Amino acid sequence: MCGIVGAVAERNVVPILIEGLRRLEYRGYDSAGMAILADGNISRVRRVGKVVQLQKALEKTPTSGGTGISHTRWATHGAPNEANAHPHMSGSNIAIIHNGIIENYEELREDLKKNGYEFTSDTDTEVVAHRVDLHRKKSDDIVEAVRKTVAELEGAYALVVMSADDPEKLVLARQGCPVVIGLGIDENFIASDVAALLPVTRKFQFLDEGDVALVERKNVTIWDENGNAVERAVKESELSADAAERGNFRHFMQKEIHEQPEAVARALSERIVNGKVLDAAFGPNANEVLDKTKGVHIIACGTSYHAGLVARYWIEQMCRIPCMVEIASEYRYRSPVVSDGTLFVTISQSGETADTLAALRMAKNLGYVATLTICNVPESSMVRESELAMMTNAGPEIGVASTKAFTTQLTVLALLTIVIARRMGLEEKQERALVTQLTDLPGLIQQTLVMDSSIELLAKHFADKHHALFLGRGVQNPVAMEGALKLKEISYIHAEAYAAGELKHGPLALVDEDMPVVAVAPDDELFKKLKSNLQEVRARGGELYVFADPRVQFGERQGIHTMRMPALIQDFQAPILYTVPLQLLAYHVAVLKGTDIDQPRNLAKSVTVE
Repeated sequence: MCGIVGAVAERNVVPILIEGLRRLEYRGYDSAGMAILADGNISRVRRVGKVVQLQKALEKTPTSGGTGISHTRWATHGAPNEANAHPHMSGSNIAIIHNGIIENYEELREDLKKNGYEFTSDTDTEVVAHRVDLHRKKSDDIVEAVRKTVAELEGAYALVVMSADDPEKLVLARQGCPVVIGLGIDENFIASDVAALLPVTRKFQFLDEGDVALVERKNVTIWDENGNAVERAVKESELSADAAERGNFRHFMQKEIHEQPEAVARALSERIVNGKVLDAAFGPNANEVLDKTKGVHIIACGTSYHAGLVARYWIEQMCRIPCMVEIASEYRYRSPVVSDGTLFVTISQSGETADTLAALRMAKNLGYVATLTICNVPESSMVRESELAMMTNAGPEIGVASTKAFTTQLTVLALLTIVIARRMGLEEKQERALVTQLTDLPGLIQQTLVMDSSIELLAKHFADKHHALFLGRGVQNPVAMEGALKLKEISYIHAEAYAAGELKHGPLALVDEDMPVVAVAPDDELFKKLKSNLQEVRARGGELYVFADPRVQFGERQGIHTMRMPALIQDFQAPILYTVPLQLLAYHVAVLKGTDIDQPRNLAKSVTVE
């Protein structure tokens, strides 16, 4: 979670660090801080709250220097206060920033107390600062001090260490948390994410697990976990510096909802030729893996998990092979039984989700036919560690609540369904028809976005509510789950999703005039069943808000508010298209409630800790 930015340059790095933190604020915004090394002294500024509070403090007390580190925090150990804010220091000599969790920090803390160290925070990070200082006193080599420290650590971390005795040097260590090195001309940078450094460089190096790096103004030296000097490939990012800007939109979430036609088009681009999905789109030798696939096991978290649930319906219906979907944090702590020919699929926007990444590493020893990741970040750990990878090509998603990540994940999962179904007997004519449904999606999403102003008016009915119920049946049940998640994430309204057929098994007891019930009602084989379920809600005084296909009969009357979807939505398209109005509903409700839409309380974008 937390965002880290570091820089070594001839120029003043303070503006670079502030801009980098601003671009990483989606990773956490409980506090922010900066440490600058100049003239042999480290000056530190920390503030509770968002990066803007740190920026204001720096304006009041200007500081400058060519070497510095900075941090925006999502609190794990210790409350969000200034004492627990990063950077942490040991004396006046060592400053450190950290993303991750040190699991054995209590043991190390007690040992440090015996060595005379005093603690001013409740964090696990301060332990690391003191350990580096302890080892630095025994050696003149800051790199060796860091290496000895990380050898003692259990857990996940990306660490950046700065020493007053070592000007123009930053030492970086990685284990389980993302970090990149940005390469400039006679200046170099460090960050949690490529996007943070796009204003200053397009060239990046990505560290492997266990790497330690010395970042200097003119040089970068990297050692692997065994202490051997290694070269890591230099890659050039294709992202533009303004890709992470809001433009004319009020919020990033709003922008990202409206970017979905283009995002889905990119997810389909260069992956379909003459009405046929290319096997090669999933990576080298994908055809051999797909030929062996007799089952699919999908692992994900949050919104990505909901995408996996939709895919299960598609794969089992069209491919007639078993498909299991699990939450990563549960999968990794049980003993799964793997059937022959099972393809292991991870889904993640960032490619760094800690539980999903751990599940991927665990899966490699369990006998799966191969590992495939569906991801939005080409340079991420999951992409690099999976045998096959399919990029969603959604572009940077800054809003904490995922929108275009979800619809592009569904698009790619639809492509996966088709290439597997082809091997299970899907005829060429049928494949062309399904591909046509997918290529029509960008235009249909654009039509759906026209509902924006009507949904804005509808949102007024939710502004004073405290609870909401979302209903769907079949493949639309995960869509309802995603709609409920969006509403609770950004409006703080308690929202639950249920398969509509489960109403009578408990949830109906909650329904009254103060609990709006939202339903998605496409024209499919389960519509009549859904309609009966909704009548049960209305009979108990519940207010219904139904997003319905224009072809179905669902008369407007008191207590029933019907929003008509664009015409001619087909089954394969429906999960993607019915998601869009639920995103808009959540957005407009949150606007009315005045919440922090892009950075909702207690959350962060990239969950890199368990």
